[in-house]
Amino acid sequence: MILTCAQRLQGGGVERAMLRMADGWLKAGRRVTLVLGSREGPLAAEIPEGIALIELGTARYAALFSLADHVRAVRPDVIFCPGNHYSAVAAVARLRLGSACPPIVAKVSNALVRRELSAGAAWAYRRWLRLHPRFLDAVVAMTPAMAAEAVAEMGMAPERVHVIANPPAATRADAAPVALPQGRYMIGVGRLEPQKRWDRLLAALPRLADREIKLLLLGEGGARAALEAQVAALGLGDRVSMPGHAGDPLPALRGAALAVLTSDYEGVPGVLREALSVGTPVVTTESSVAVREIVTSDALGSVVARDDVDGLVAALNHWLAPGRARPEAVVVGGDPITEYLALFDSLTKRET
Repeated sequence: MILTCAQRLQGGGVERAMLRMADGWLKAGRRVTLVLGSREGPLAAEIPEGIALIELGTARYAALFSLADHVRAVRPDVIFCPGNHYSAVAAVARLRLGSACPPIVAKVSNALVRRELSAGAAWAYRRWLRLHPRFLDAVVAMTPAMAAEAVAEMGMAPERVHVIANPPAATRADAAPVALPQGRYMIGVGRLEPQKRWDRLLAALPRLADREIKLLLLGEGGARAALEAQVAALGLGDRVSMPGHAGDPLPALRGAALAVLTSDYEGVPGVLREALSVGTPVVTTESSVAVREIVTSDALGSVVARDDVDGLVAALNHWLAPGRARPEAVVVGGDPITEYLALFDSLTKRET
């Protein structure tokens, strides 16, 4: 049995990928238990049928430190930590359970080199990462470059770091359709949080050669009020729409002239792969070592330095130029569900 956890279901990529993987594991005949802080949020509709839920009734992060109690109760074969955000939960579980703790597998979901941090915060972050080999049995990175970063920054032995992609997104027939802007539009998909730096994209919009191009931002989060204020201050109310979370962004990505990501930091941005899977070019900041593993040629899109405002505007203008060719759809191979299960099985066999 596989046990995993989530704090809330507000629309983050980490939780969405975890639910997608859990669904695949269940369909492969495995039992899966999810320790869930709060089921409130749009991703609640994506909880897979057949999963065993342990609901804590609160979205407080500290509530997940009870994970060890649930491990003792349900006795899983392996614990899956779905992203960096949850590694402290894994550490506490290992500390409380000691030798009775089952193997813990953690996925790297965000950059391990954080250049936007202050010197003091970056030092503390590096120290924290160096503790991870003490409580994790294996780490999953979604690309080879992310795996190399895990080895370098965590000090994890290379044989304990595995490269497994997230399962690809699929069209969901039960998702509410997204209202698309009239005419040509760019799209951004992701939480409305400071990390994503959608303010960069809004600031670039008035500088574009195409004065009619619209912007569709799909996602929800704590930065909504600040972004709405920026839209109003720039007089962009007729060109920007932010309808909230989308259960299935693929149709909107397919119809867009361009997909844009302006984050300070990312892990392996799923939205870039999703856009390219439907033949939509991308413009992205260099927010992760994995970005250039996705945008592998100039025919797919442009990668700009994180704080290069002029470079961002130039890249947007390039891809929005009339008659610009769209890329061929990019299909990513592999079988992530089977690869994860093989890793879990190898660890549990080692324990017996």
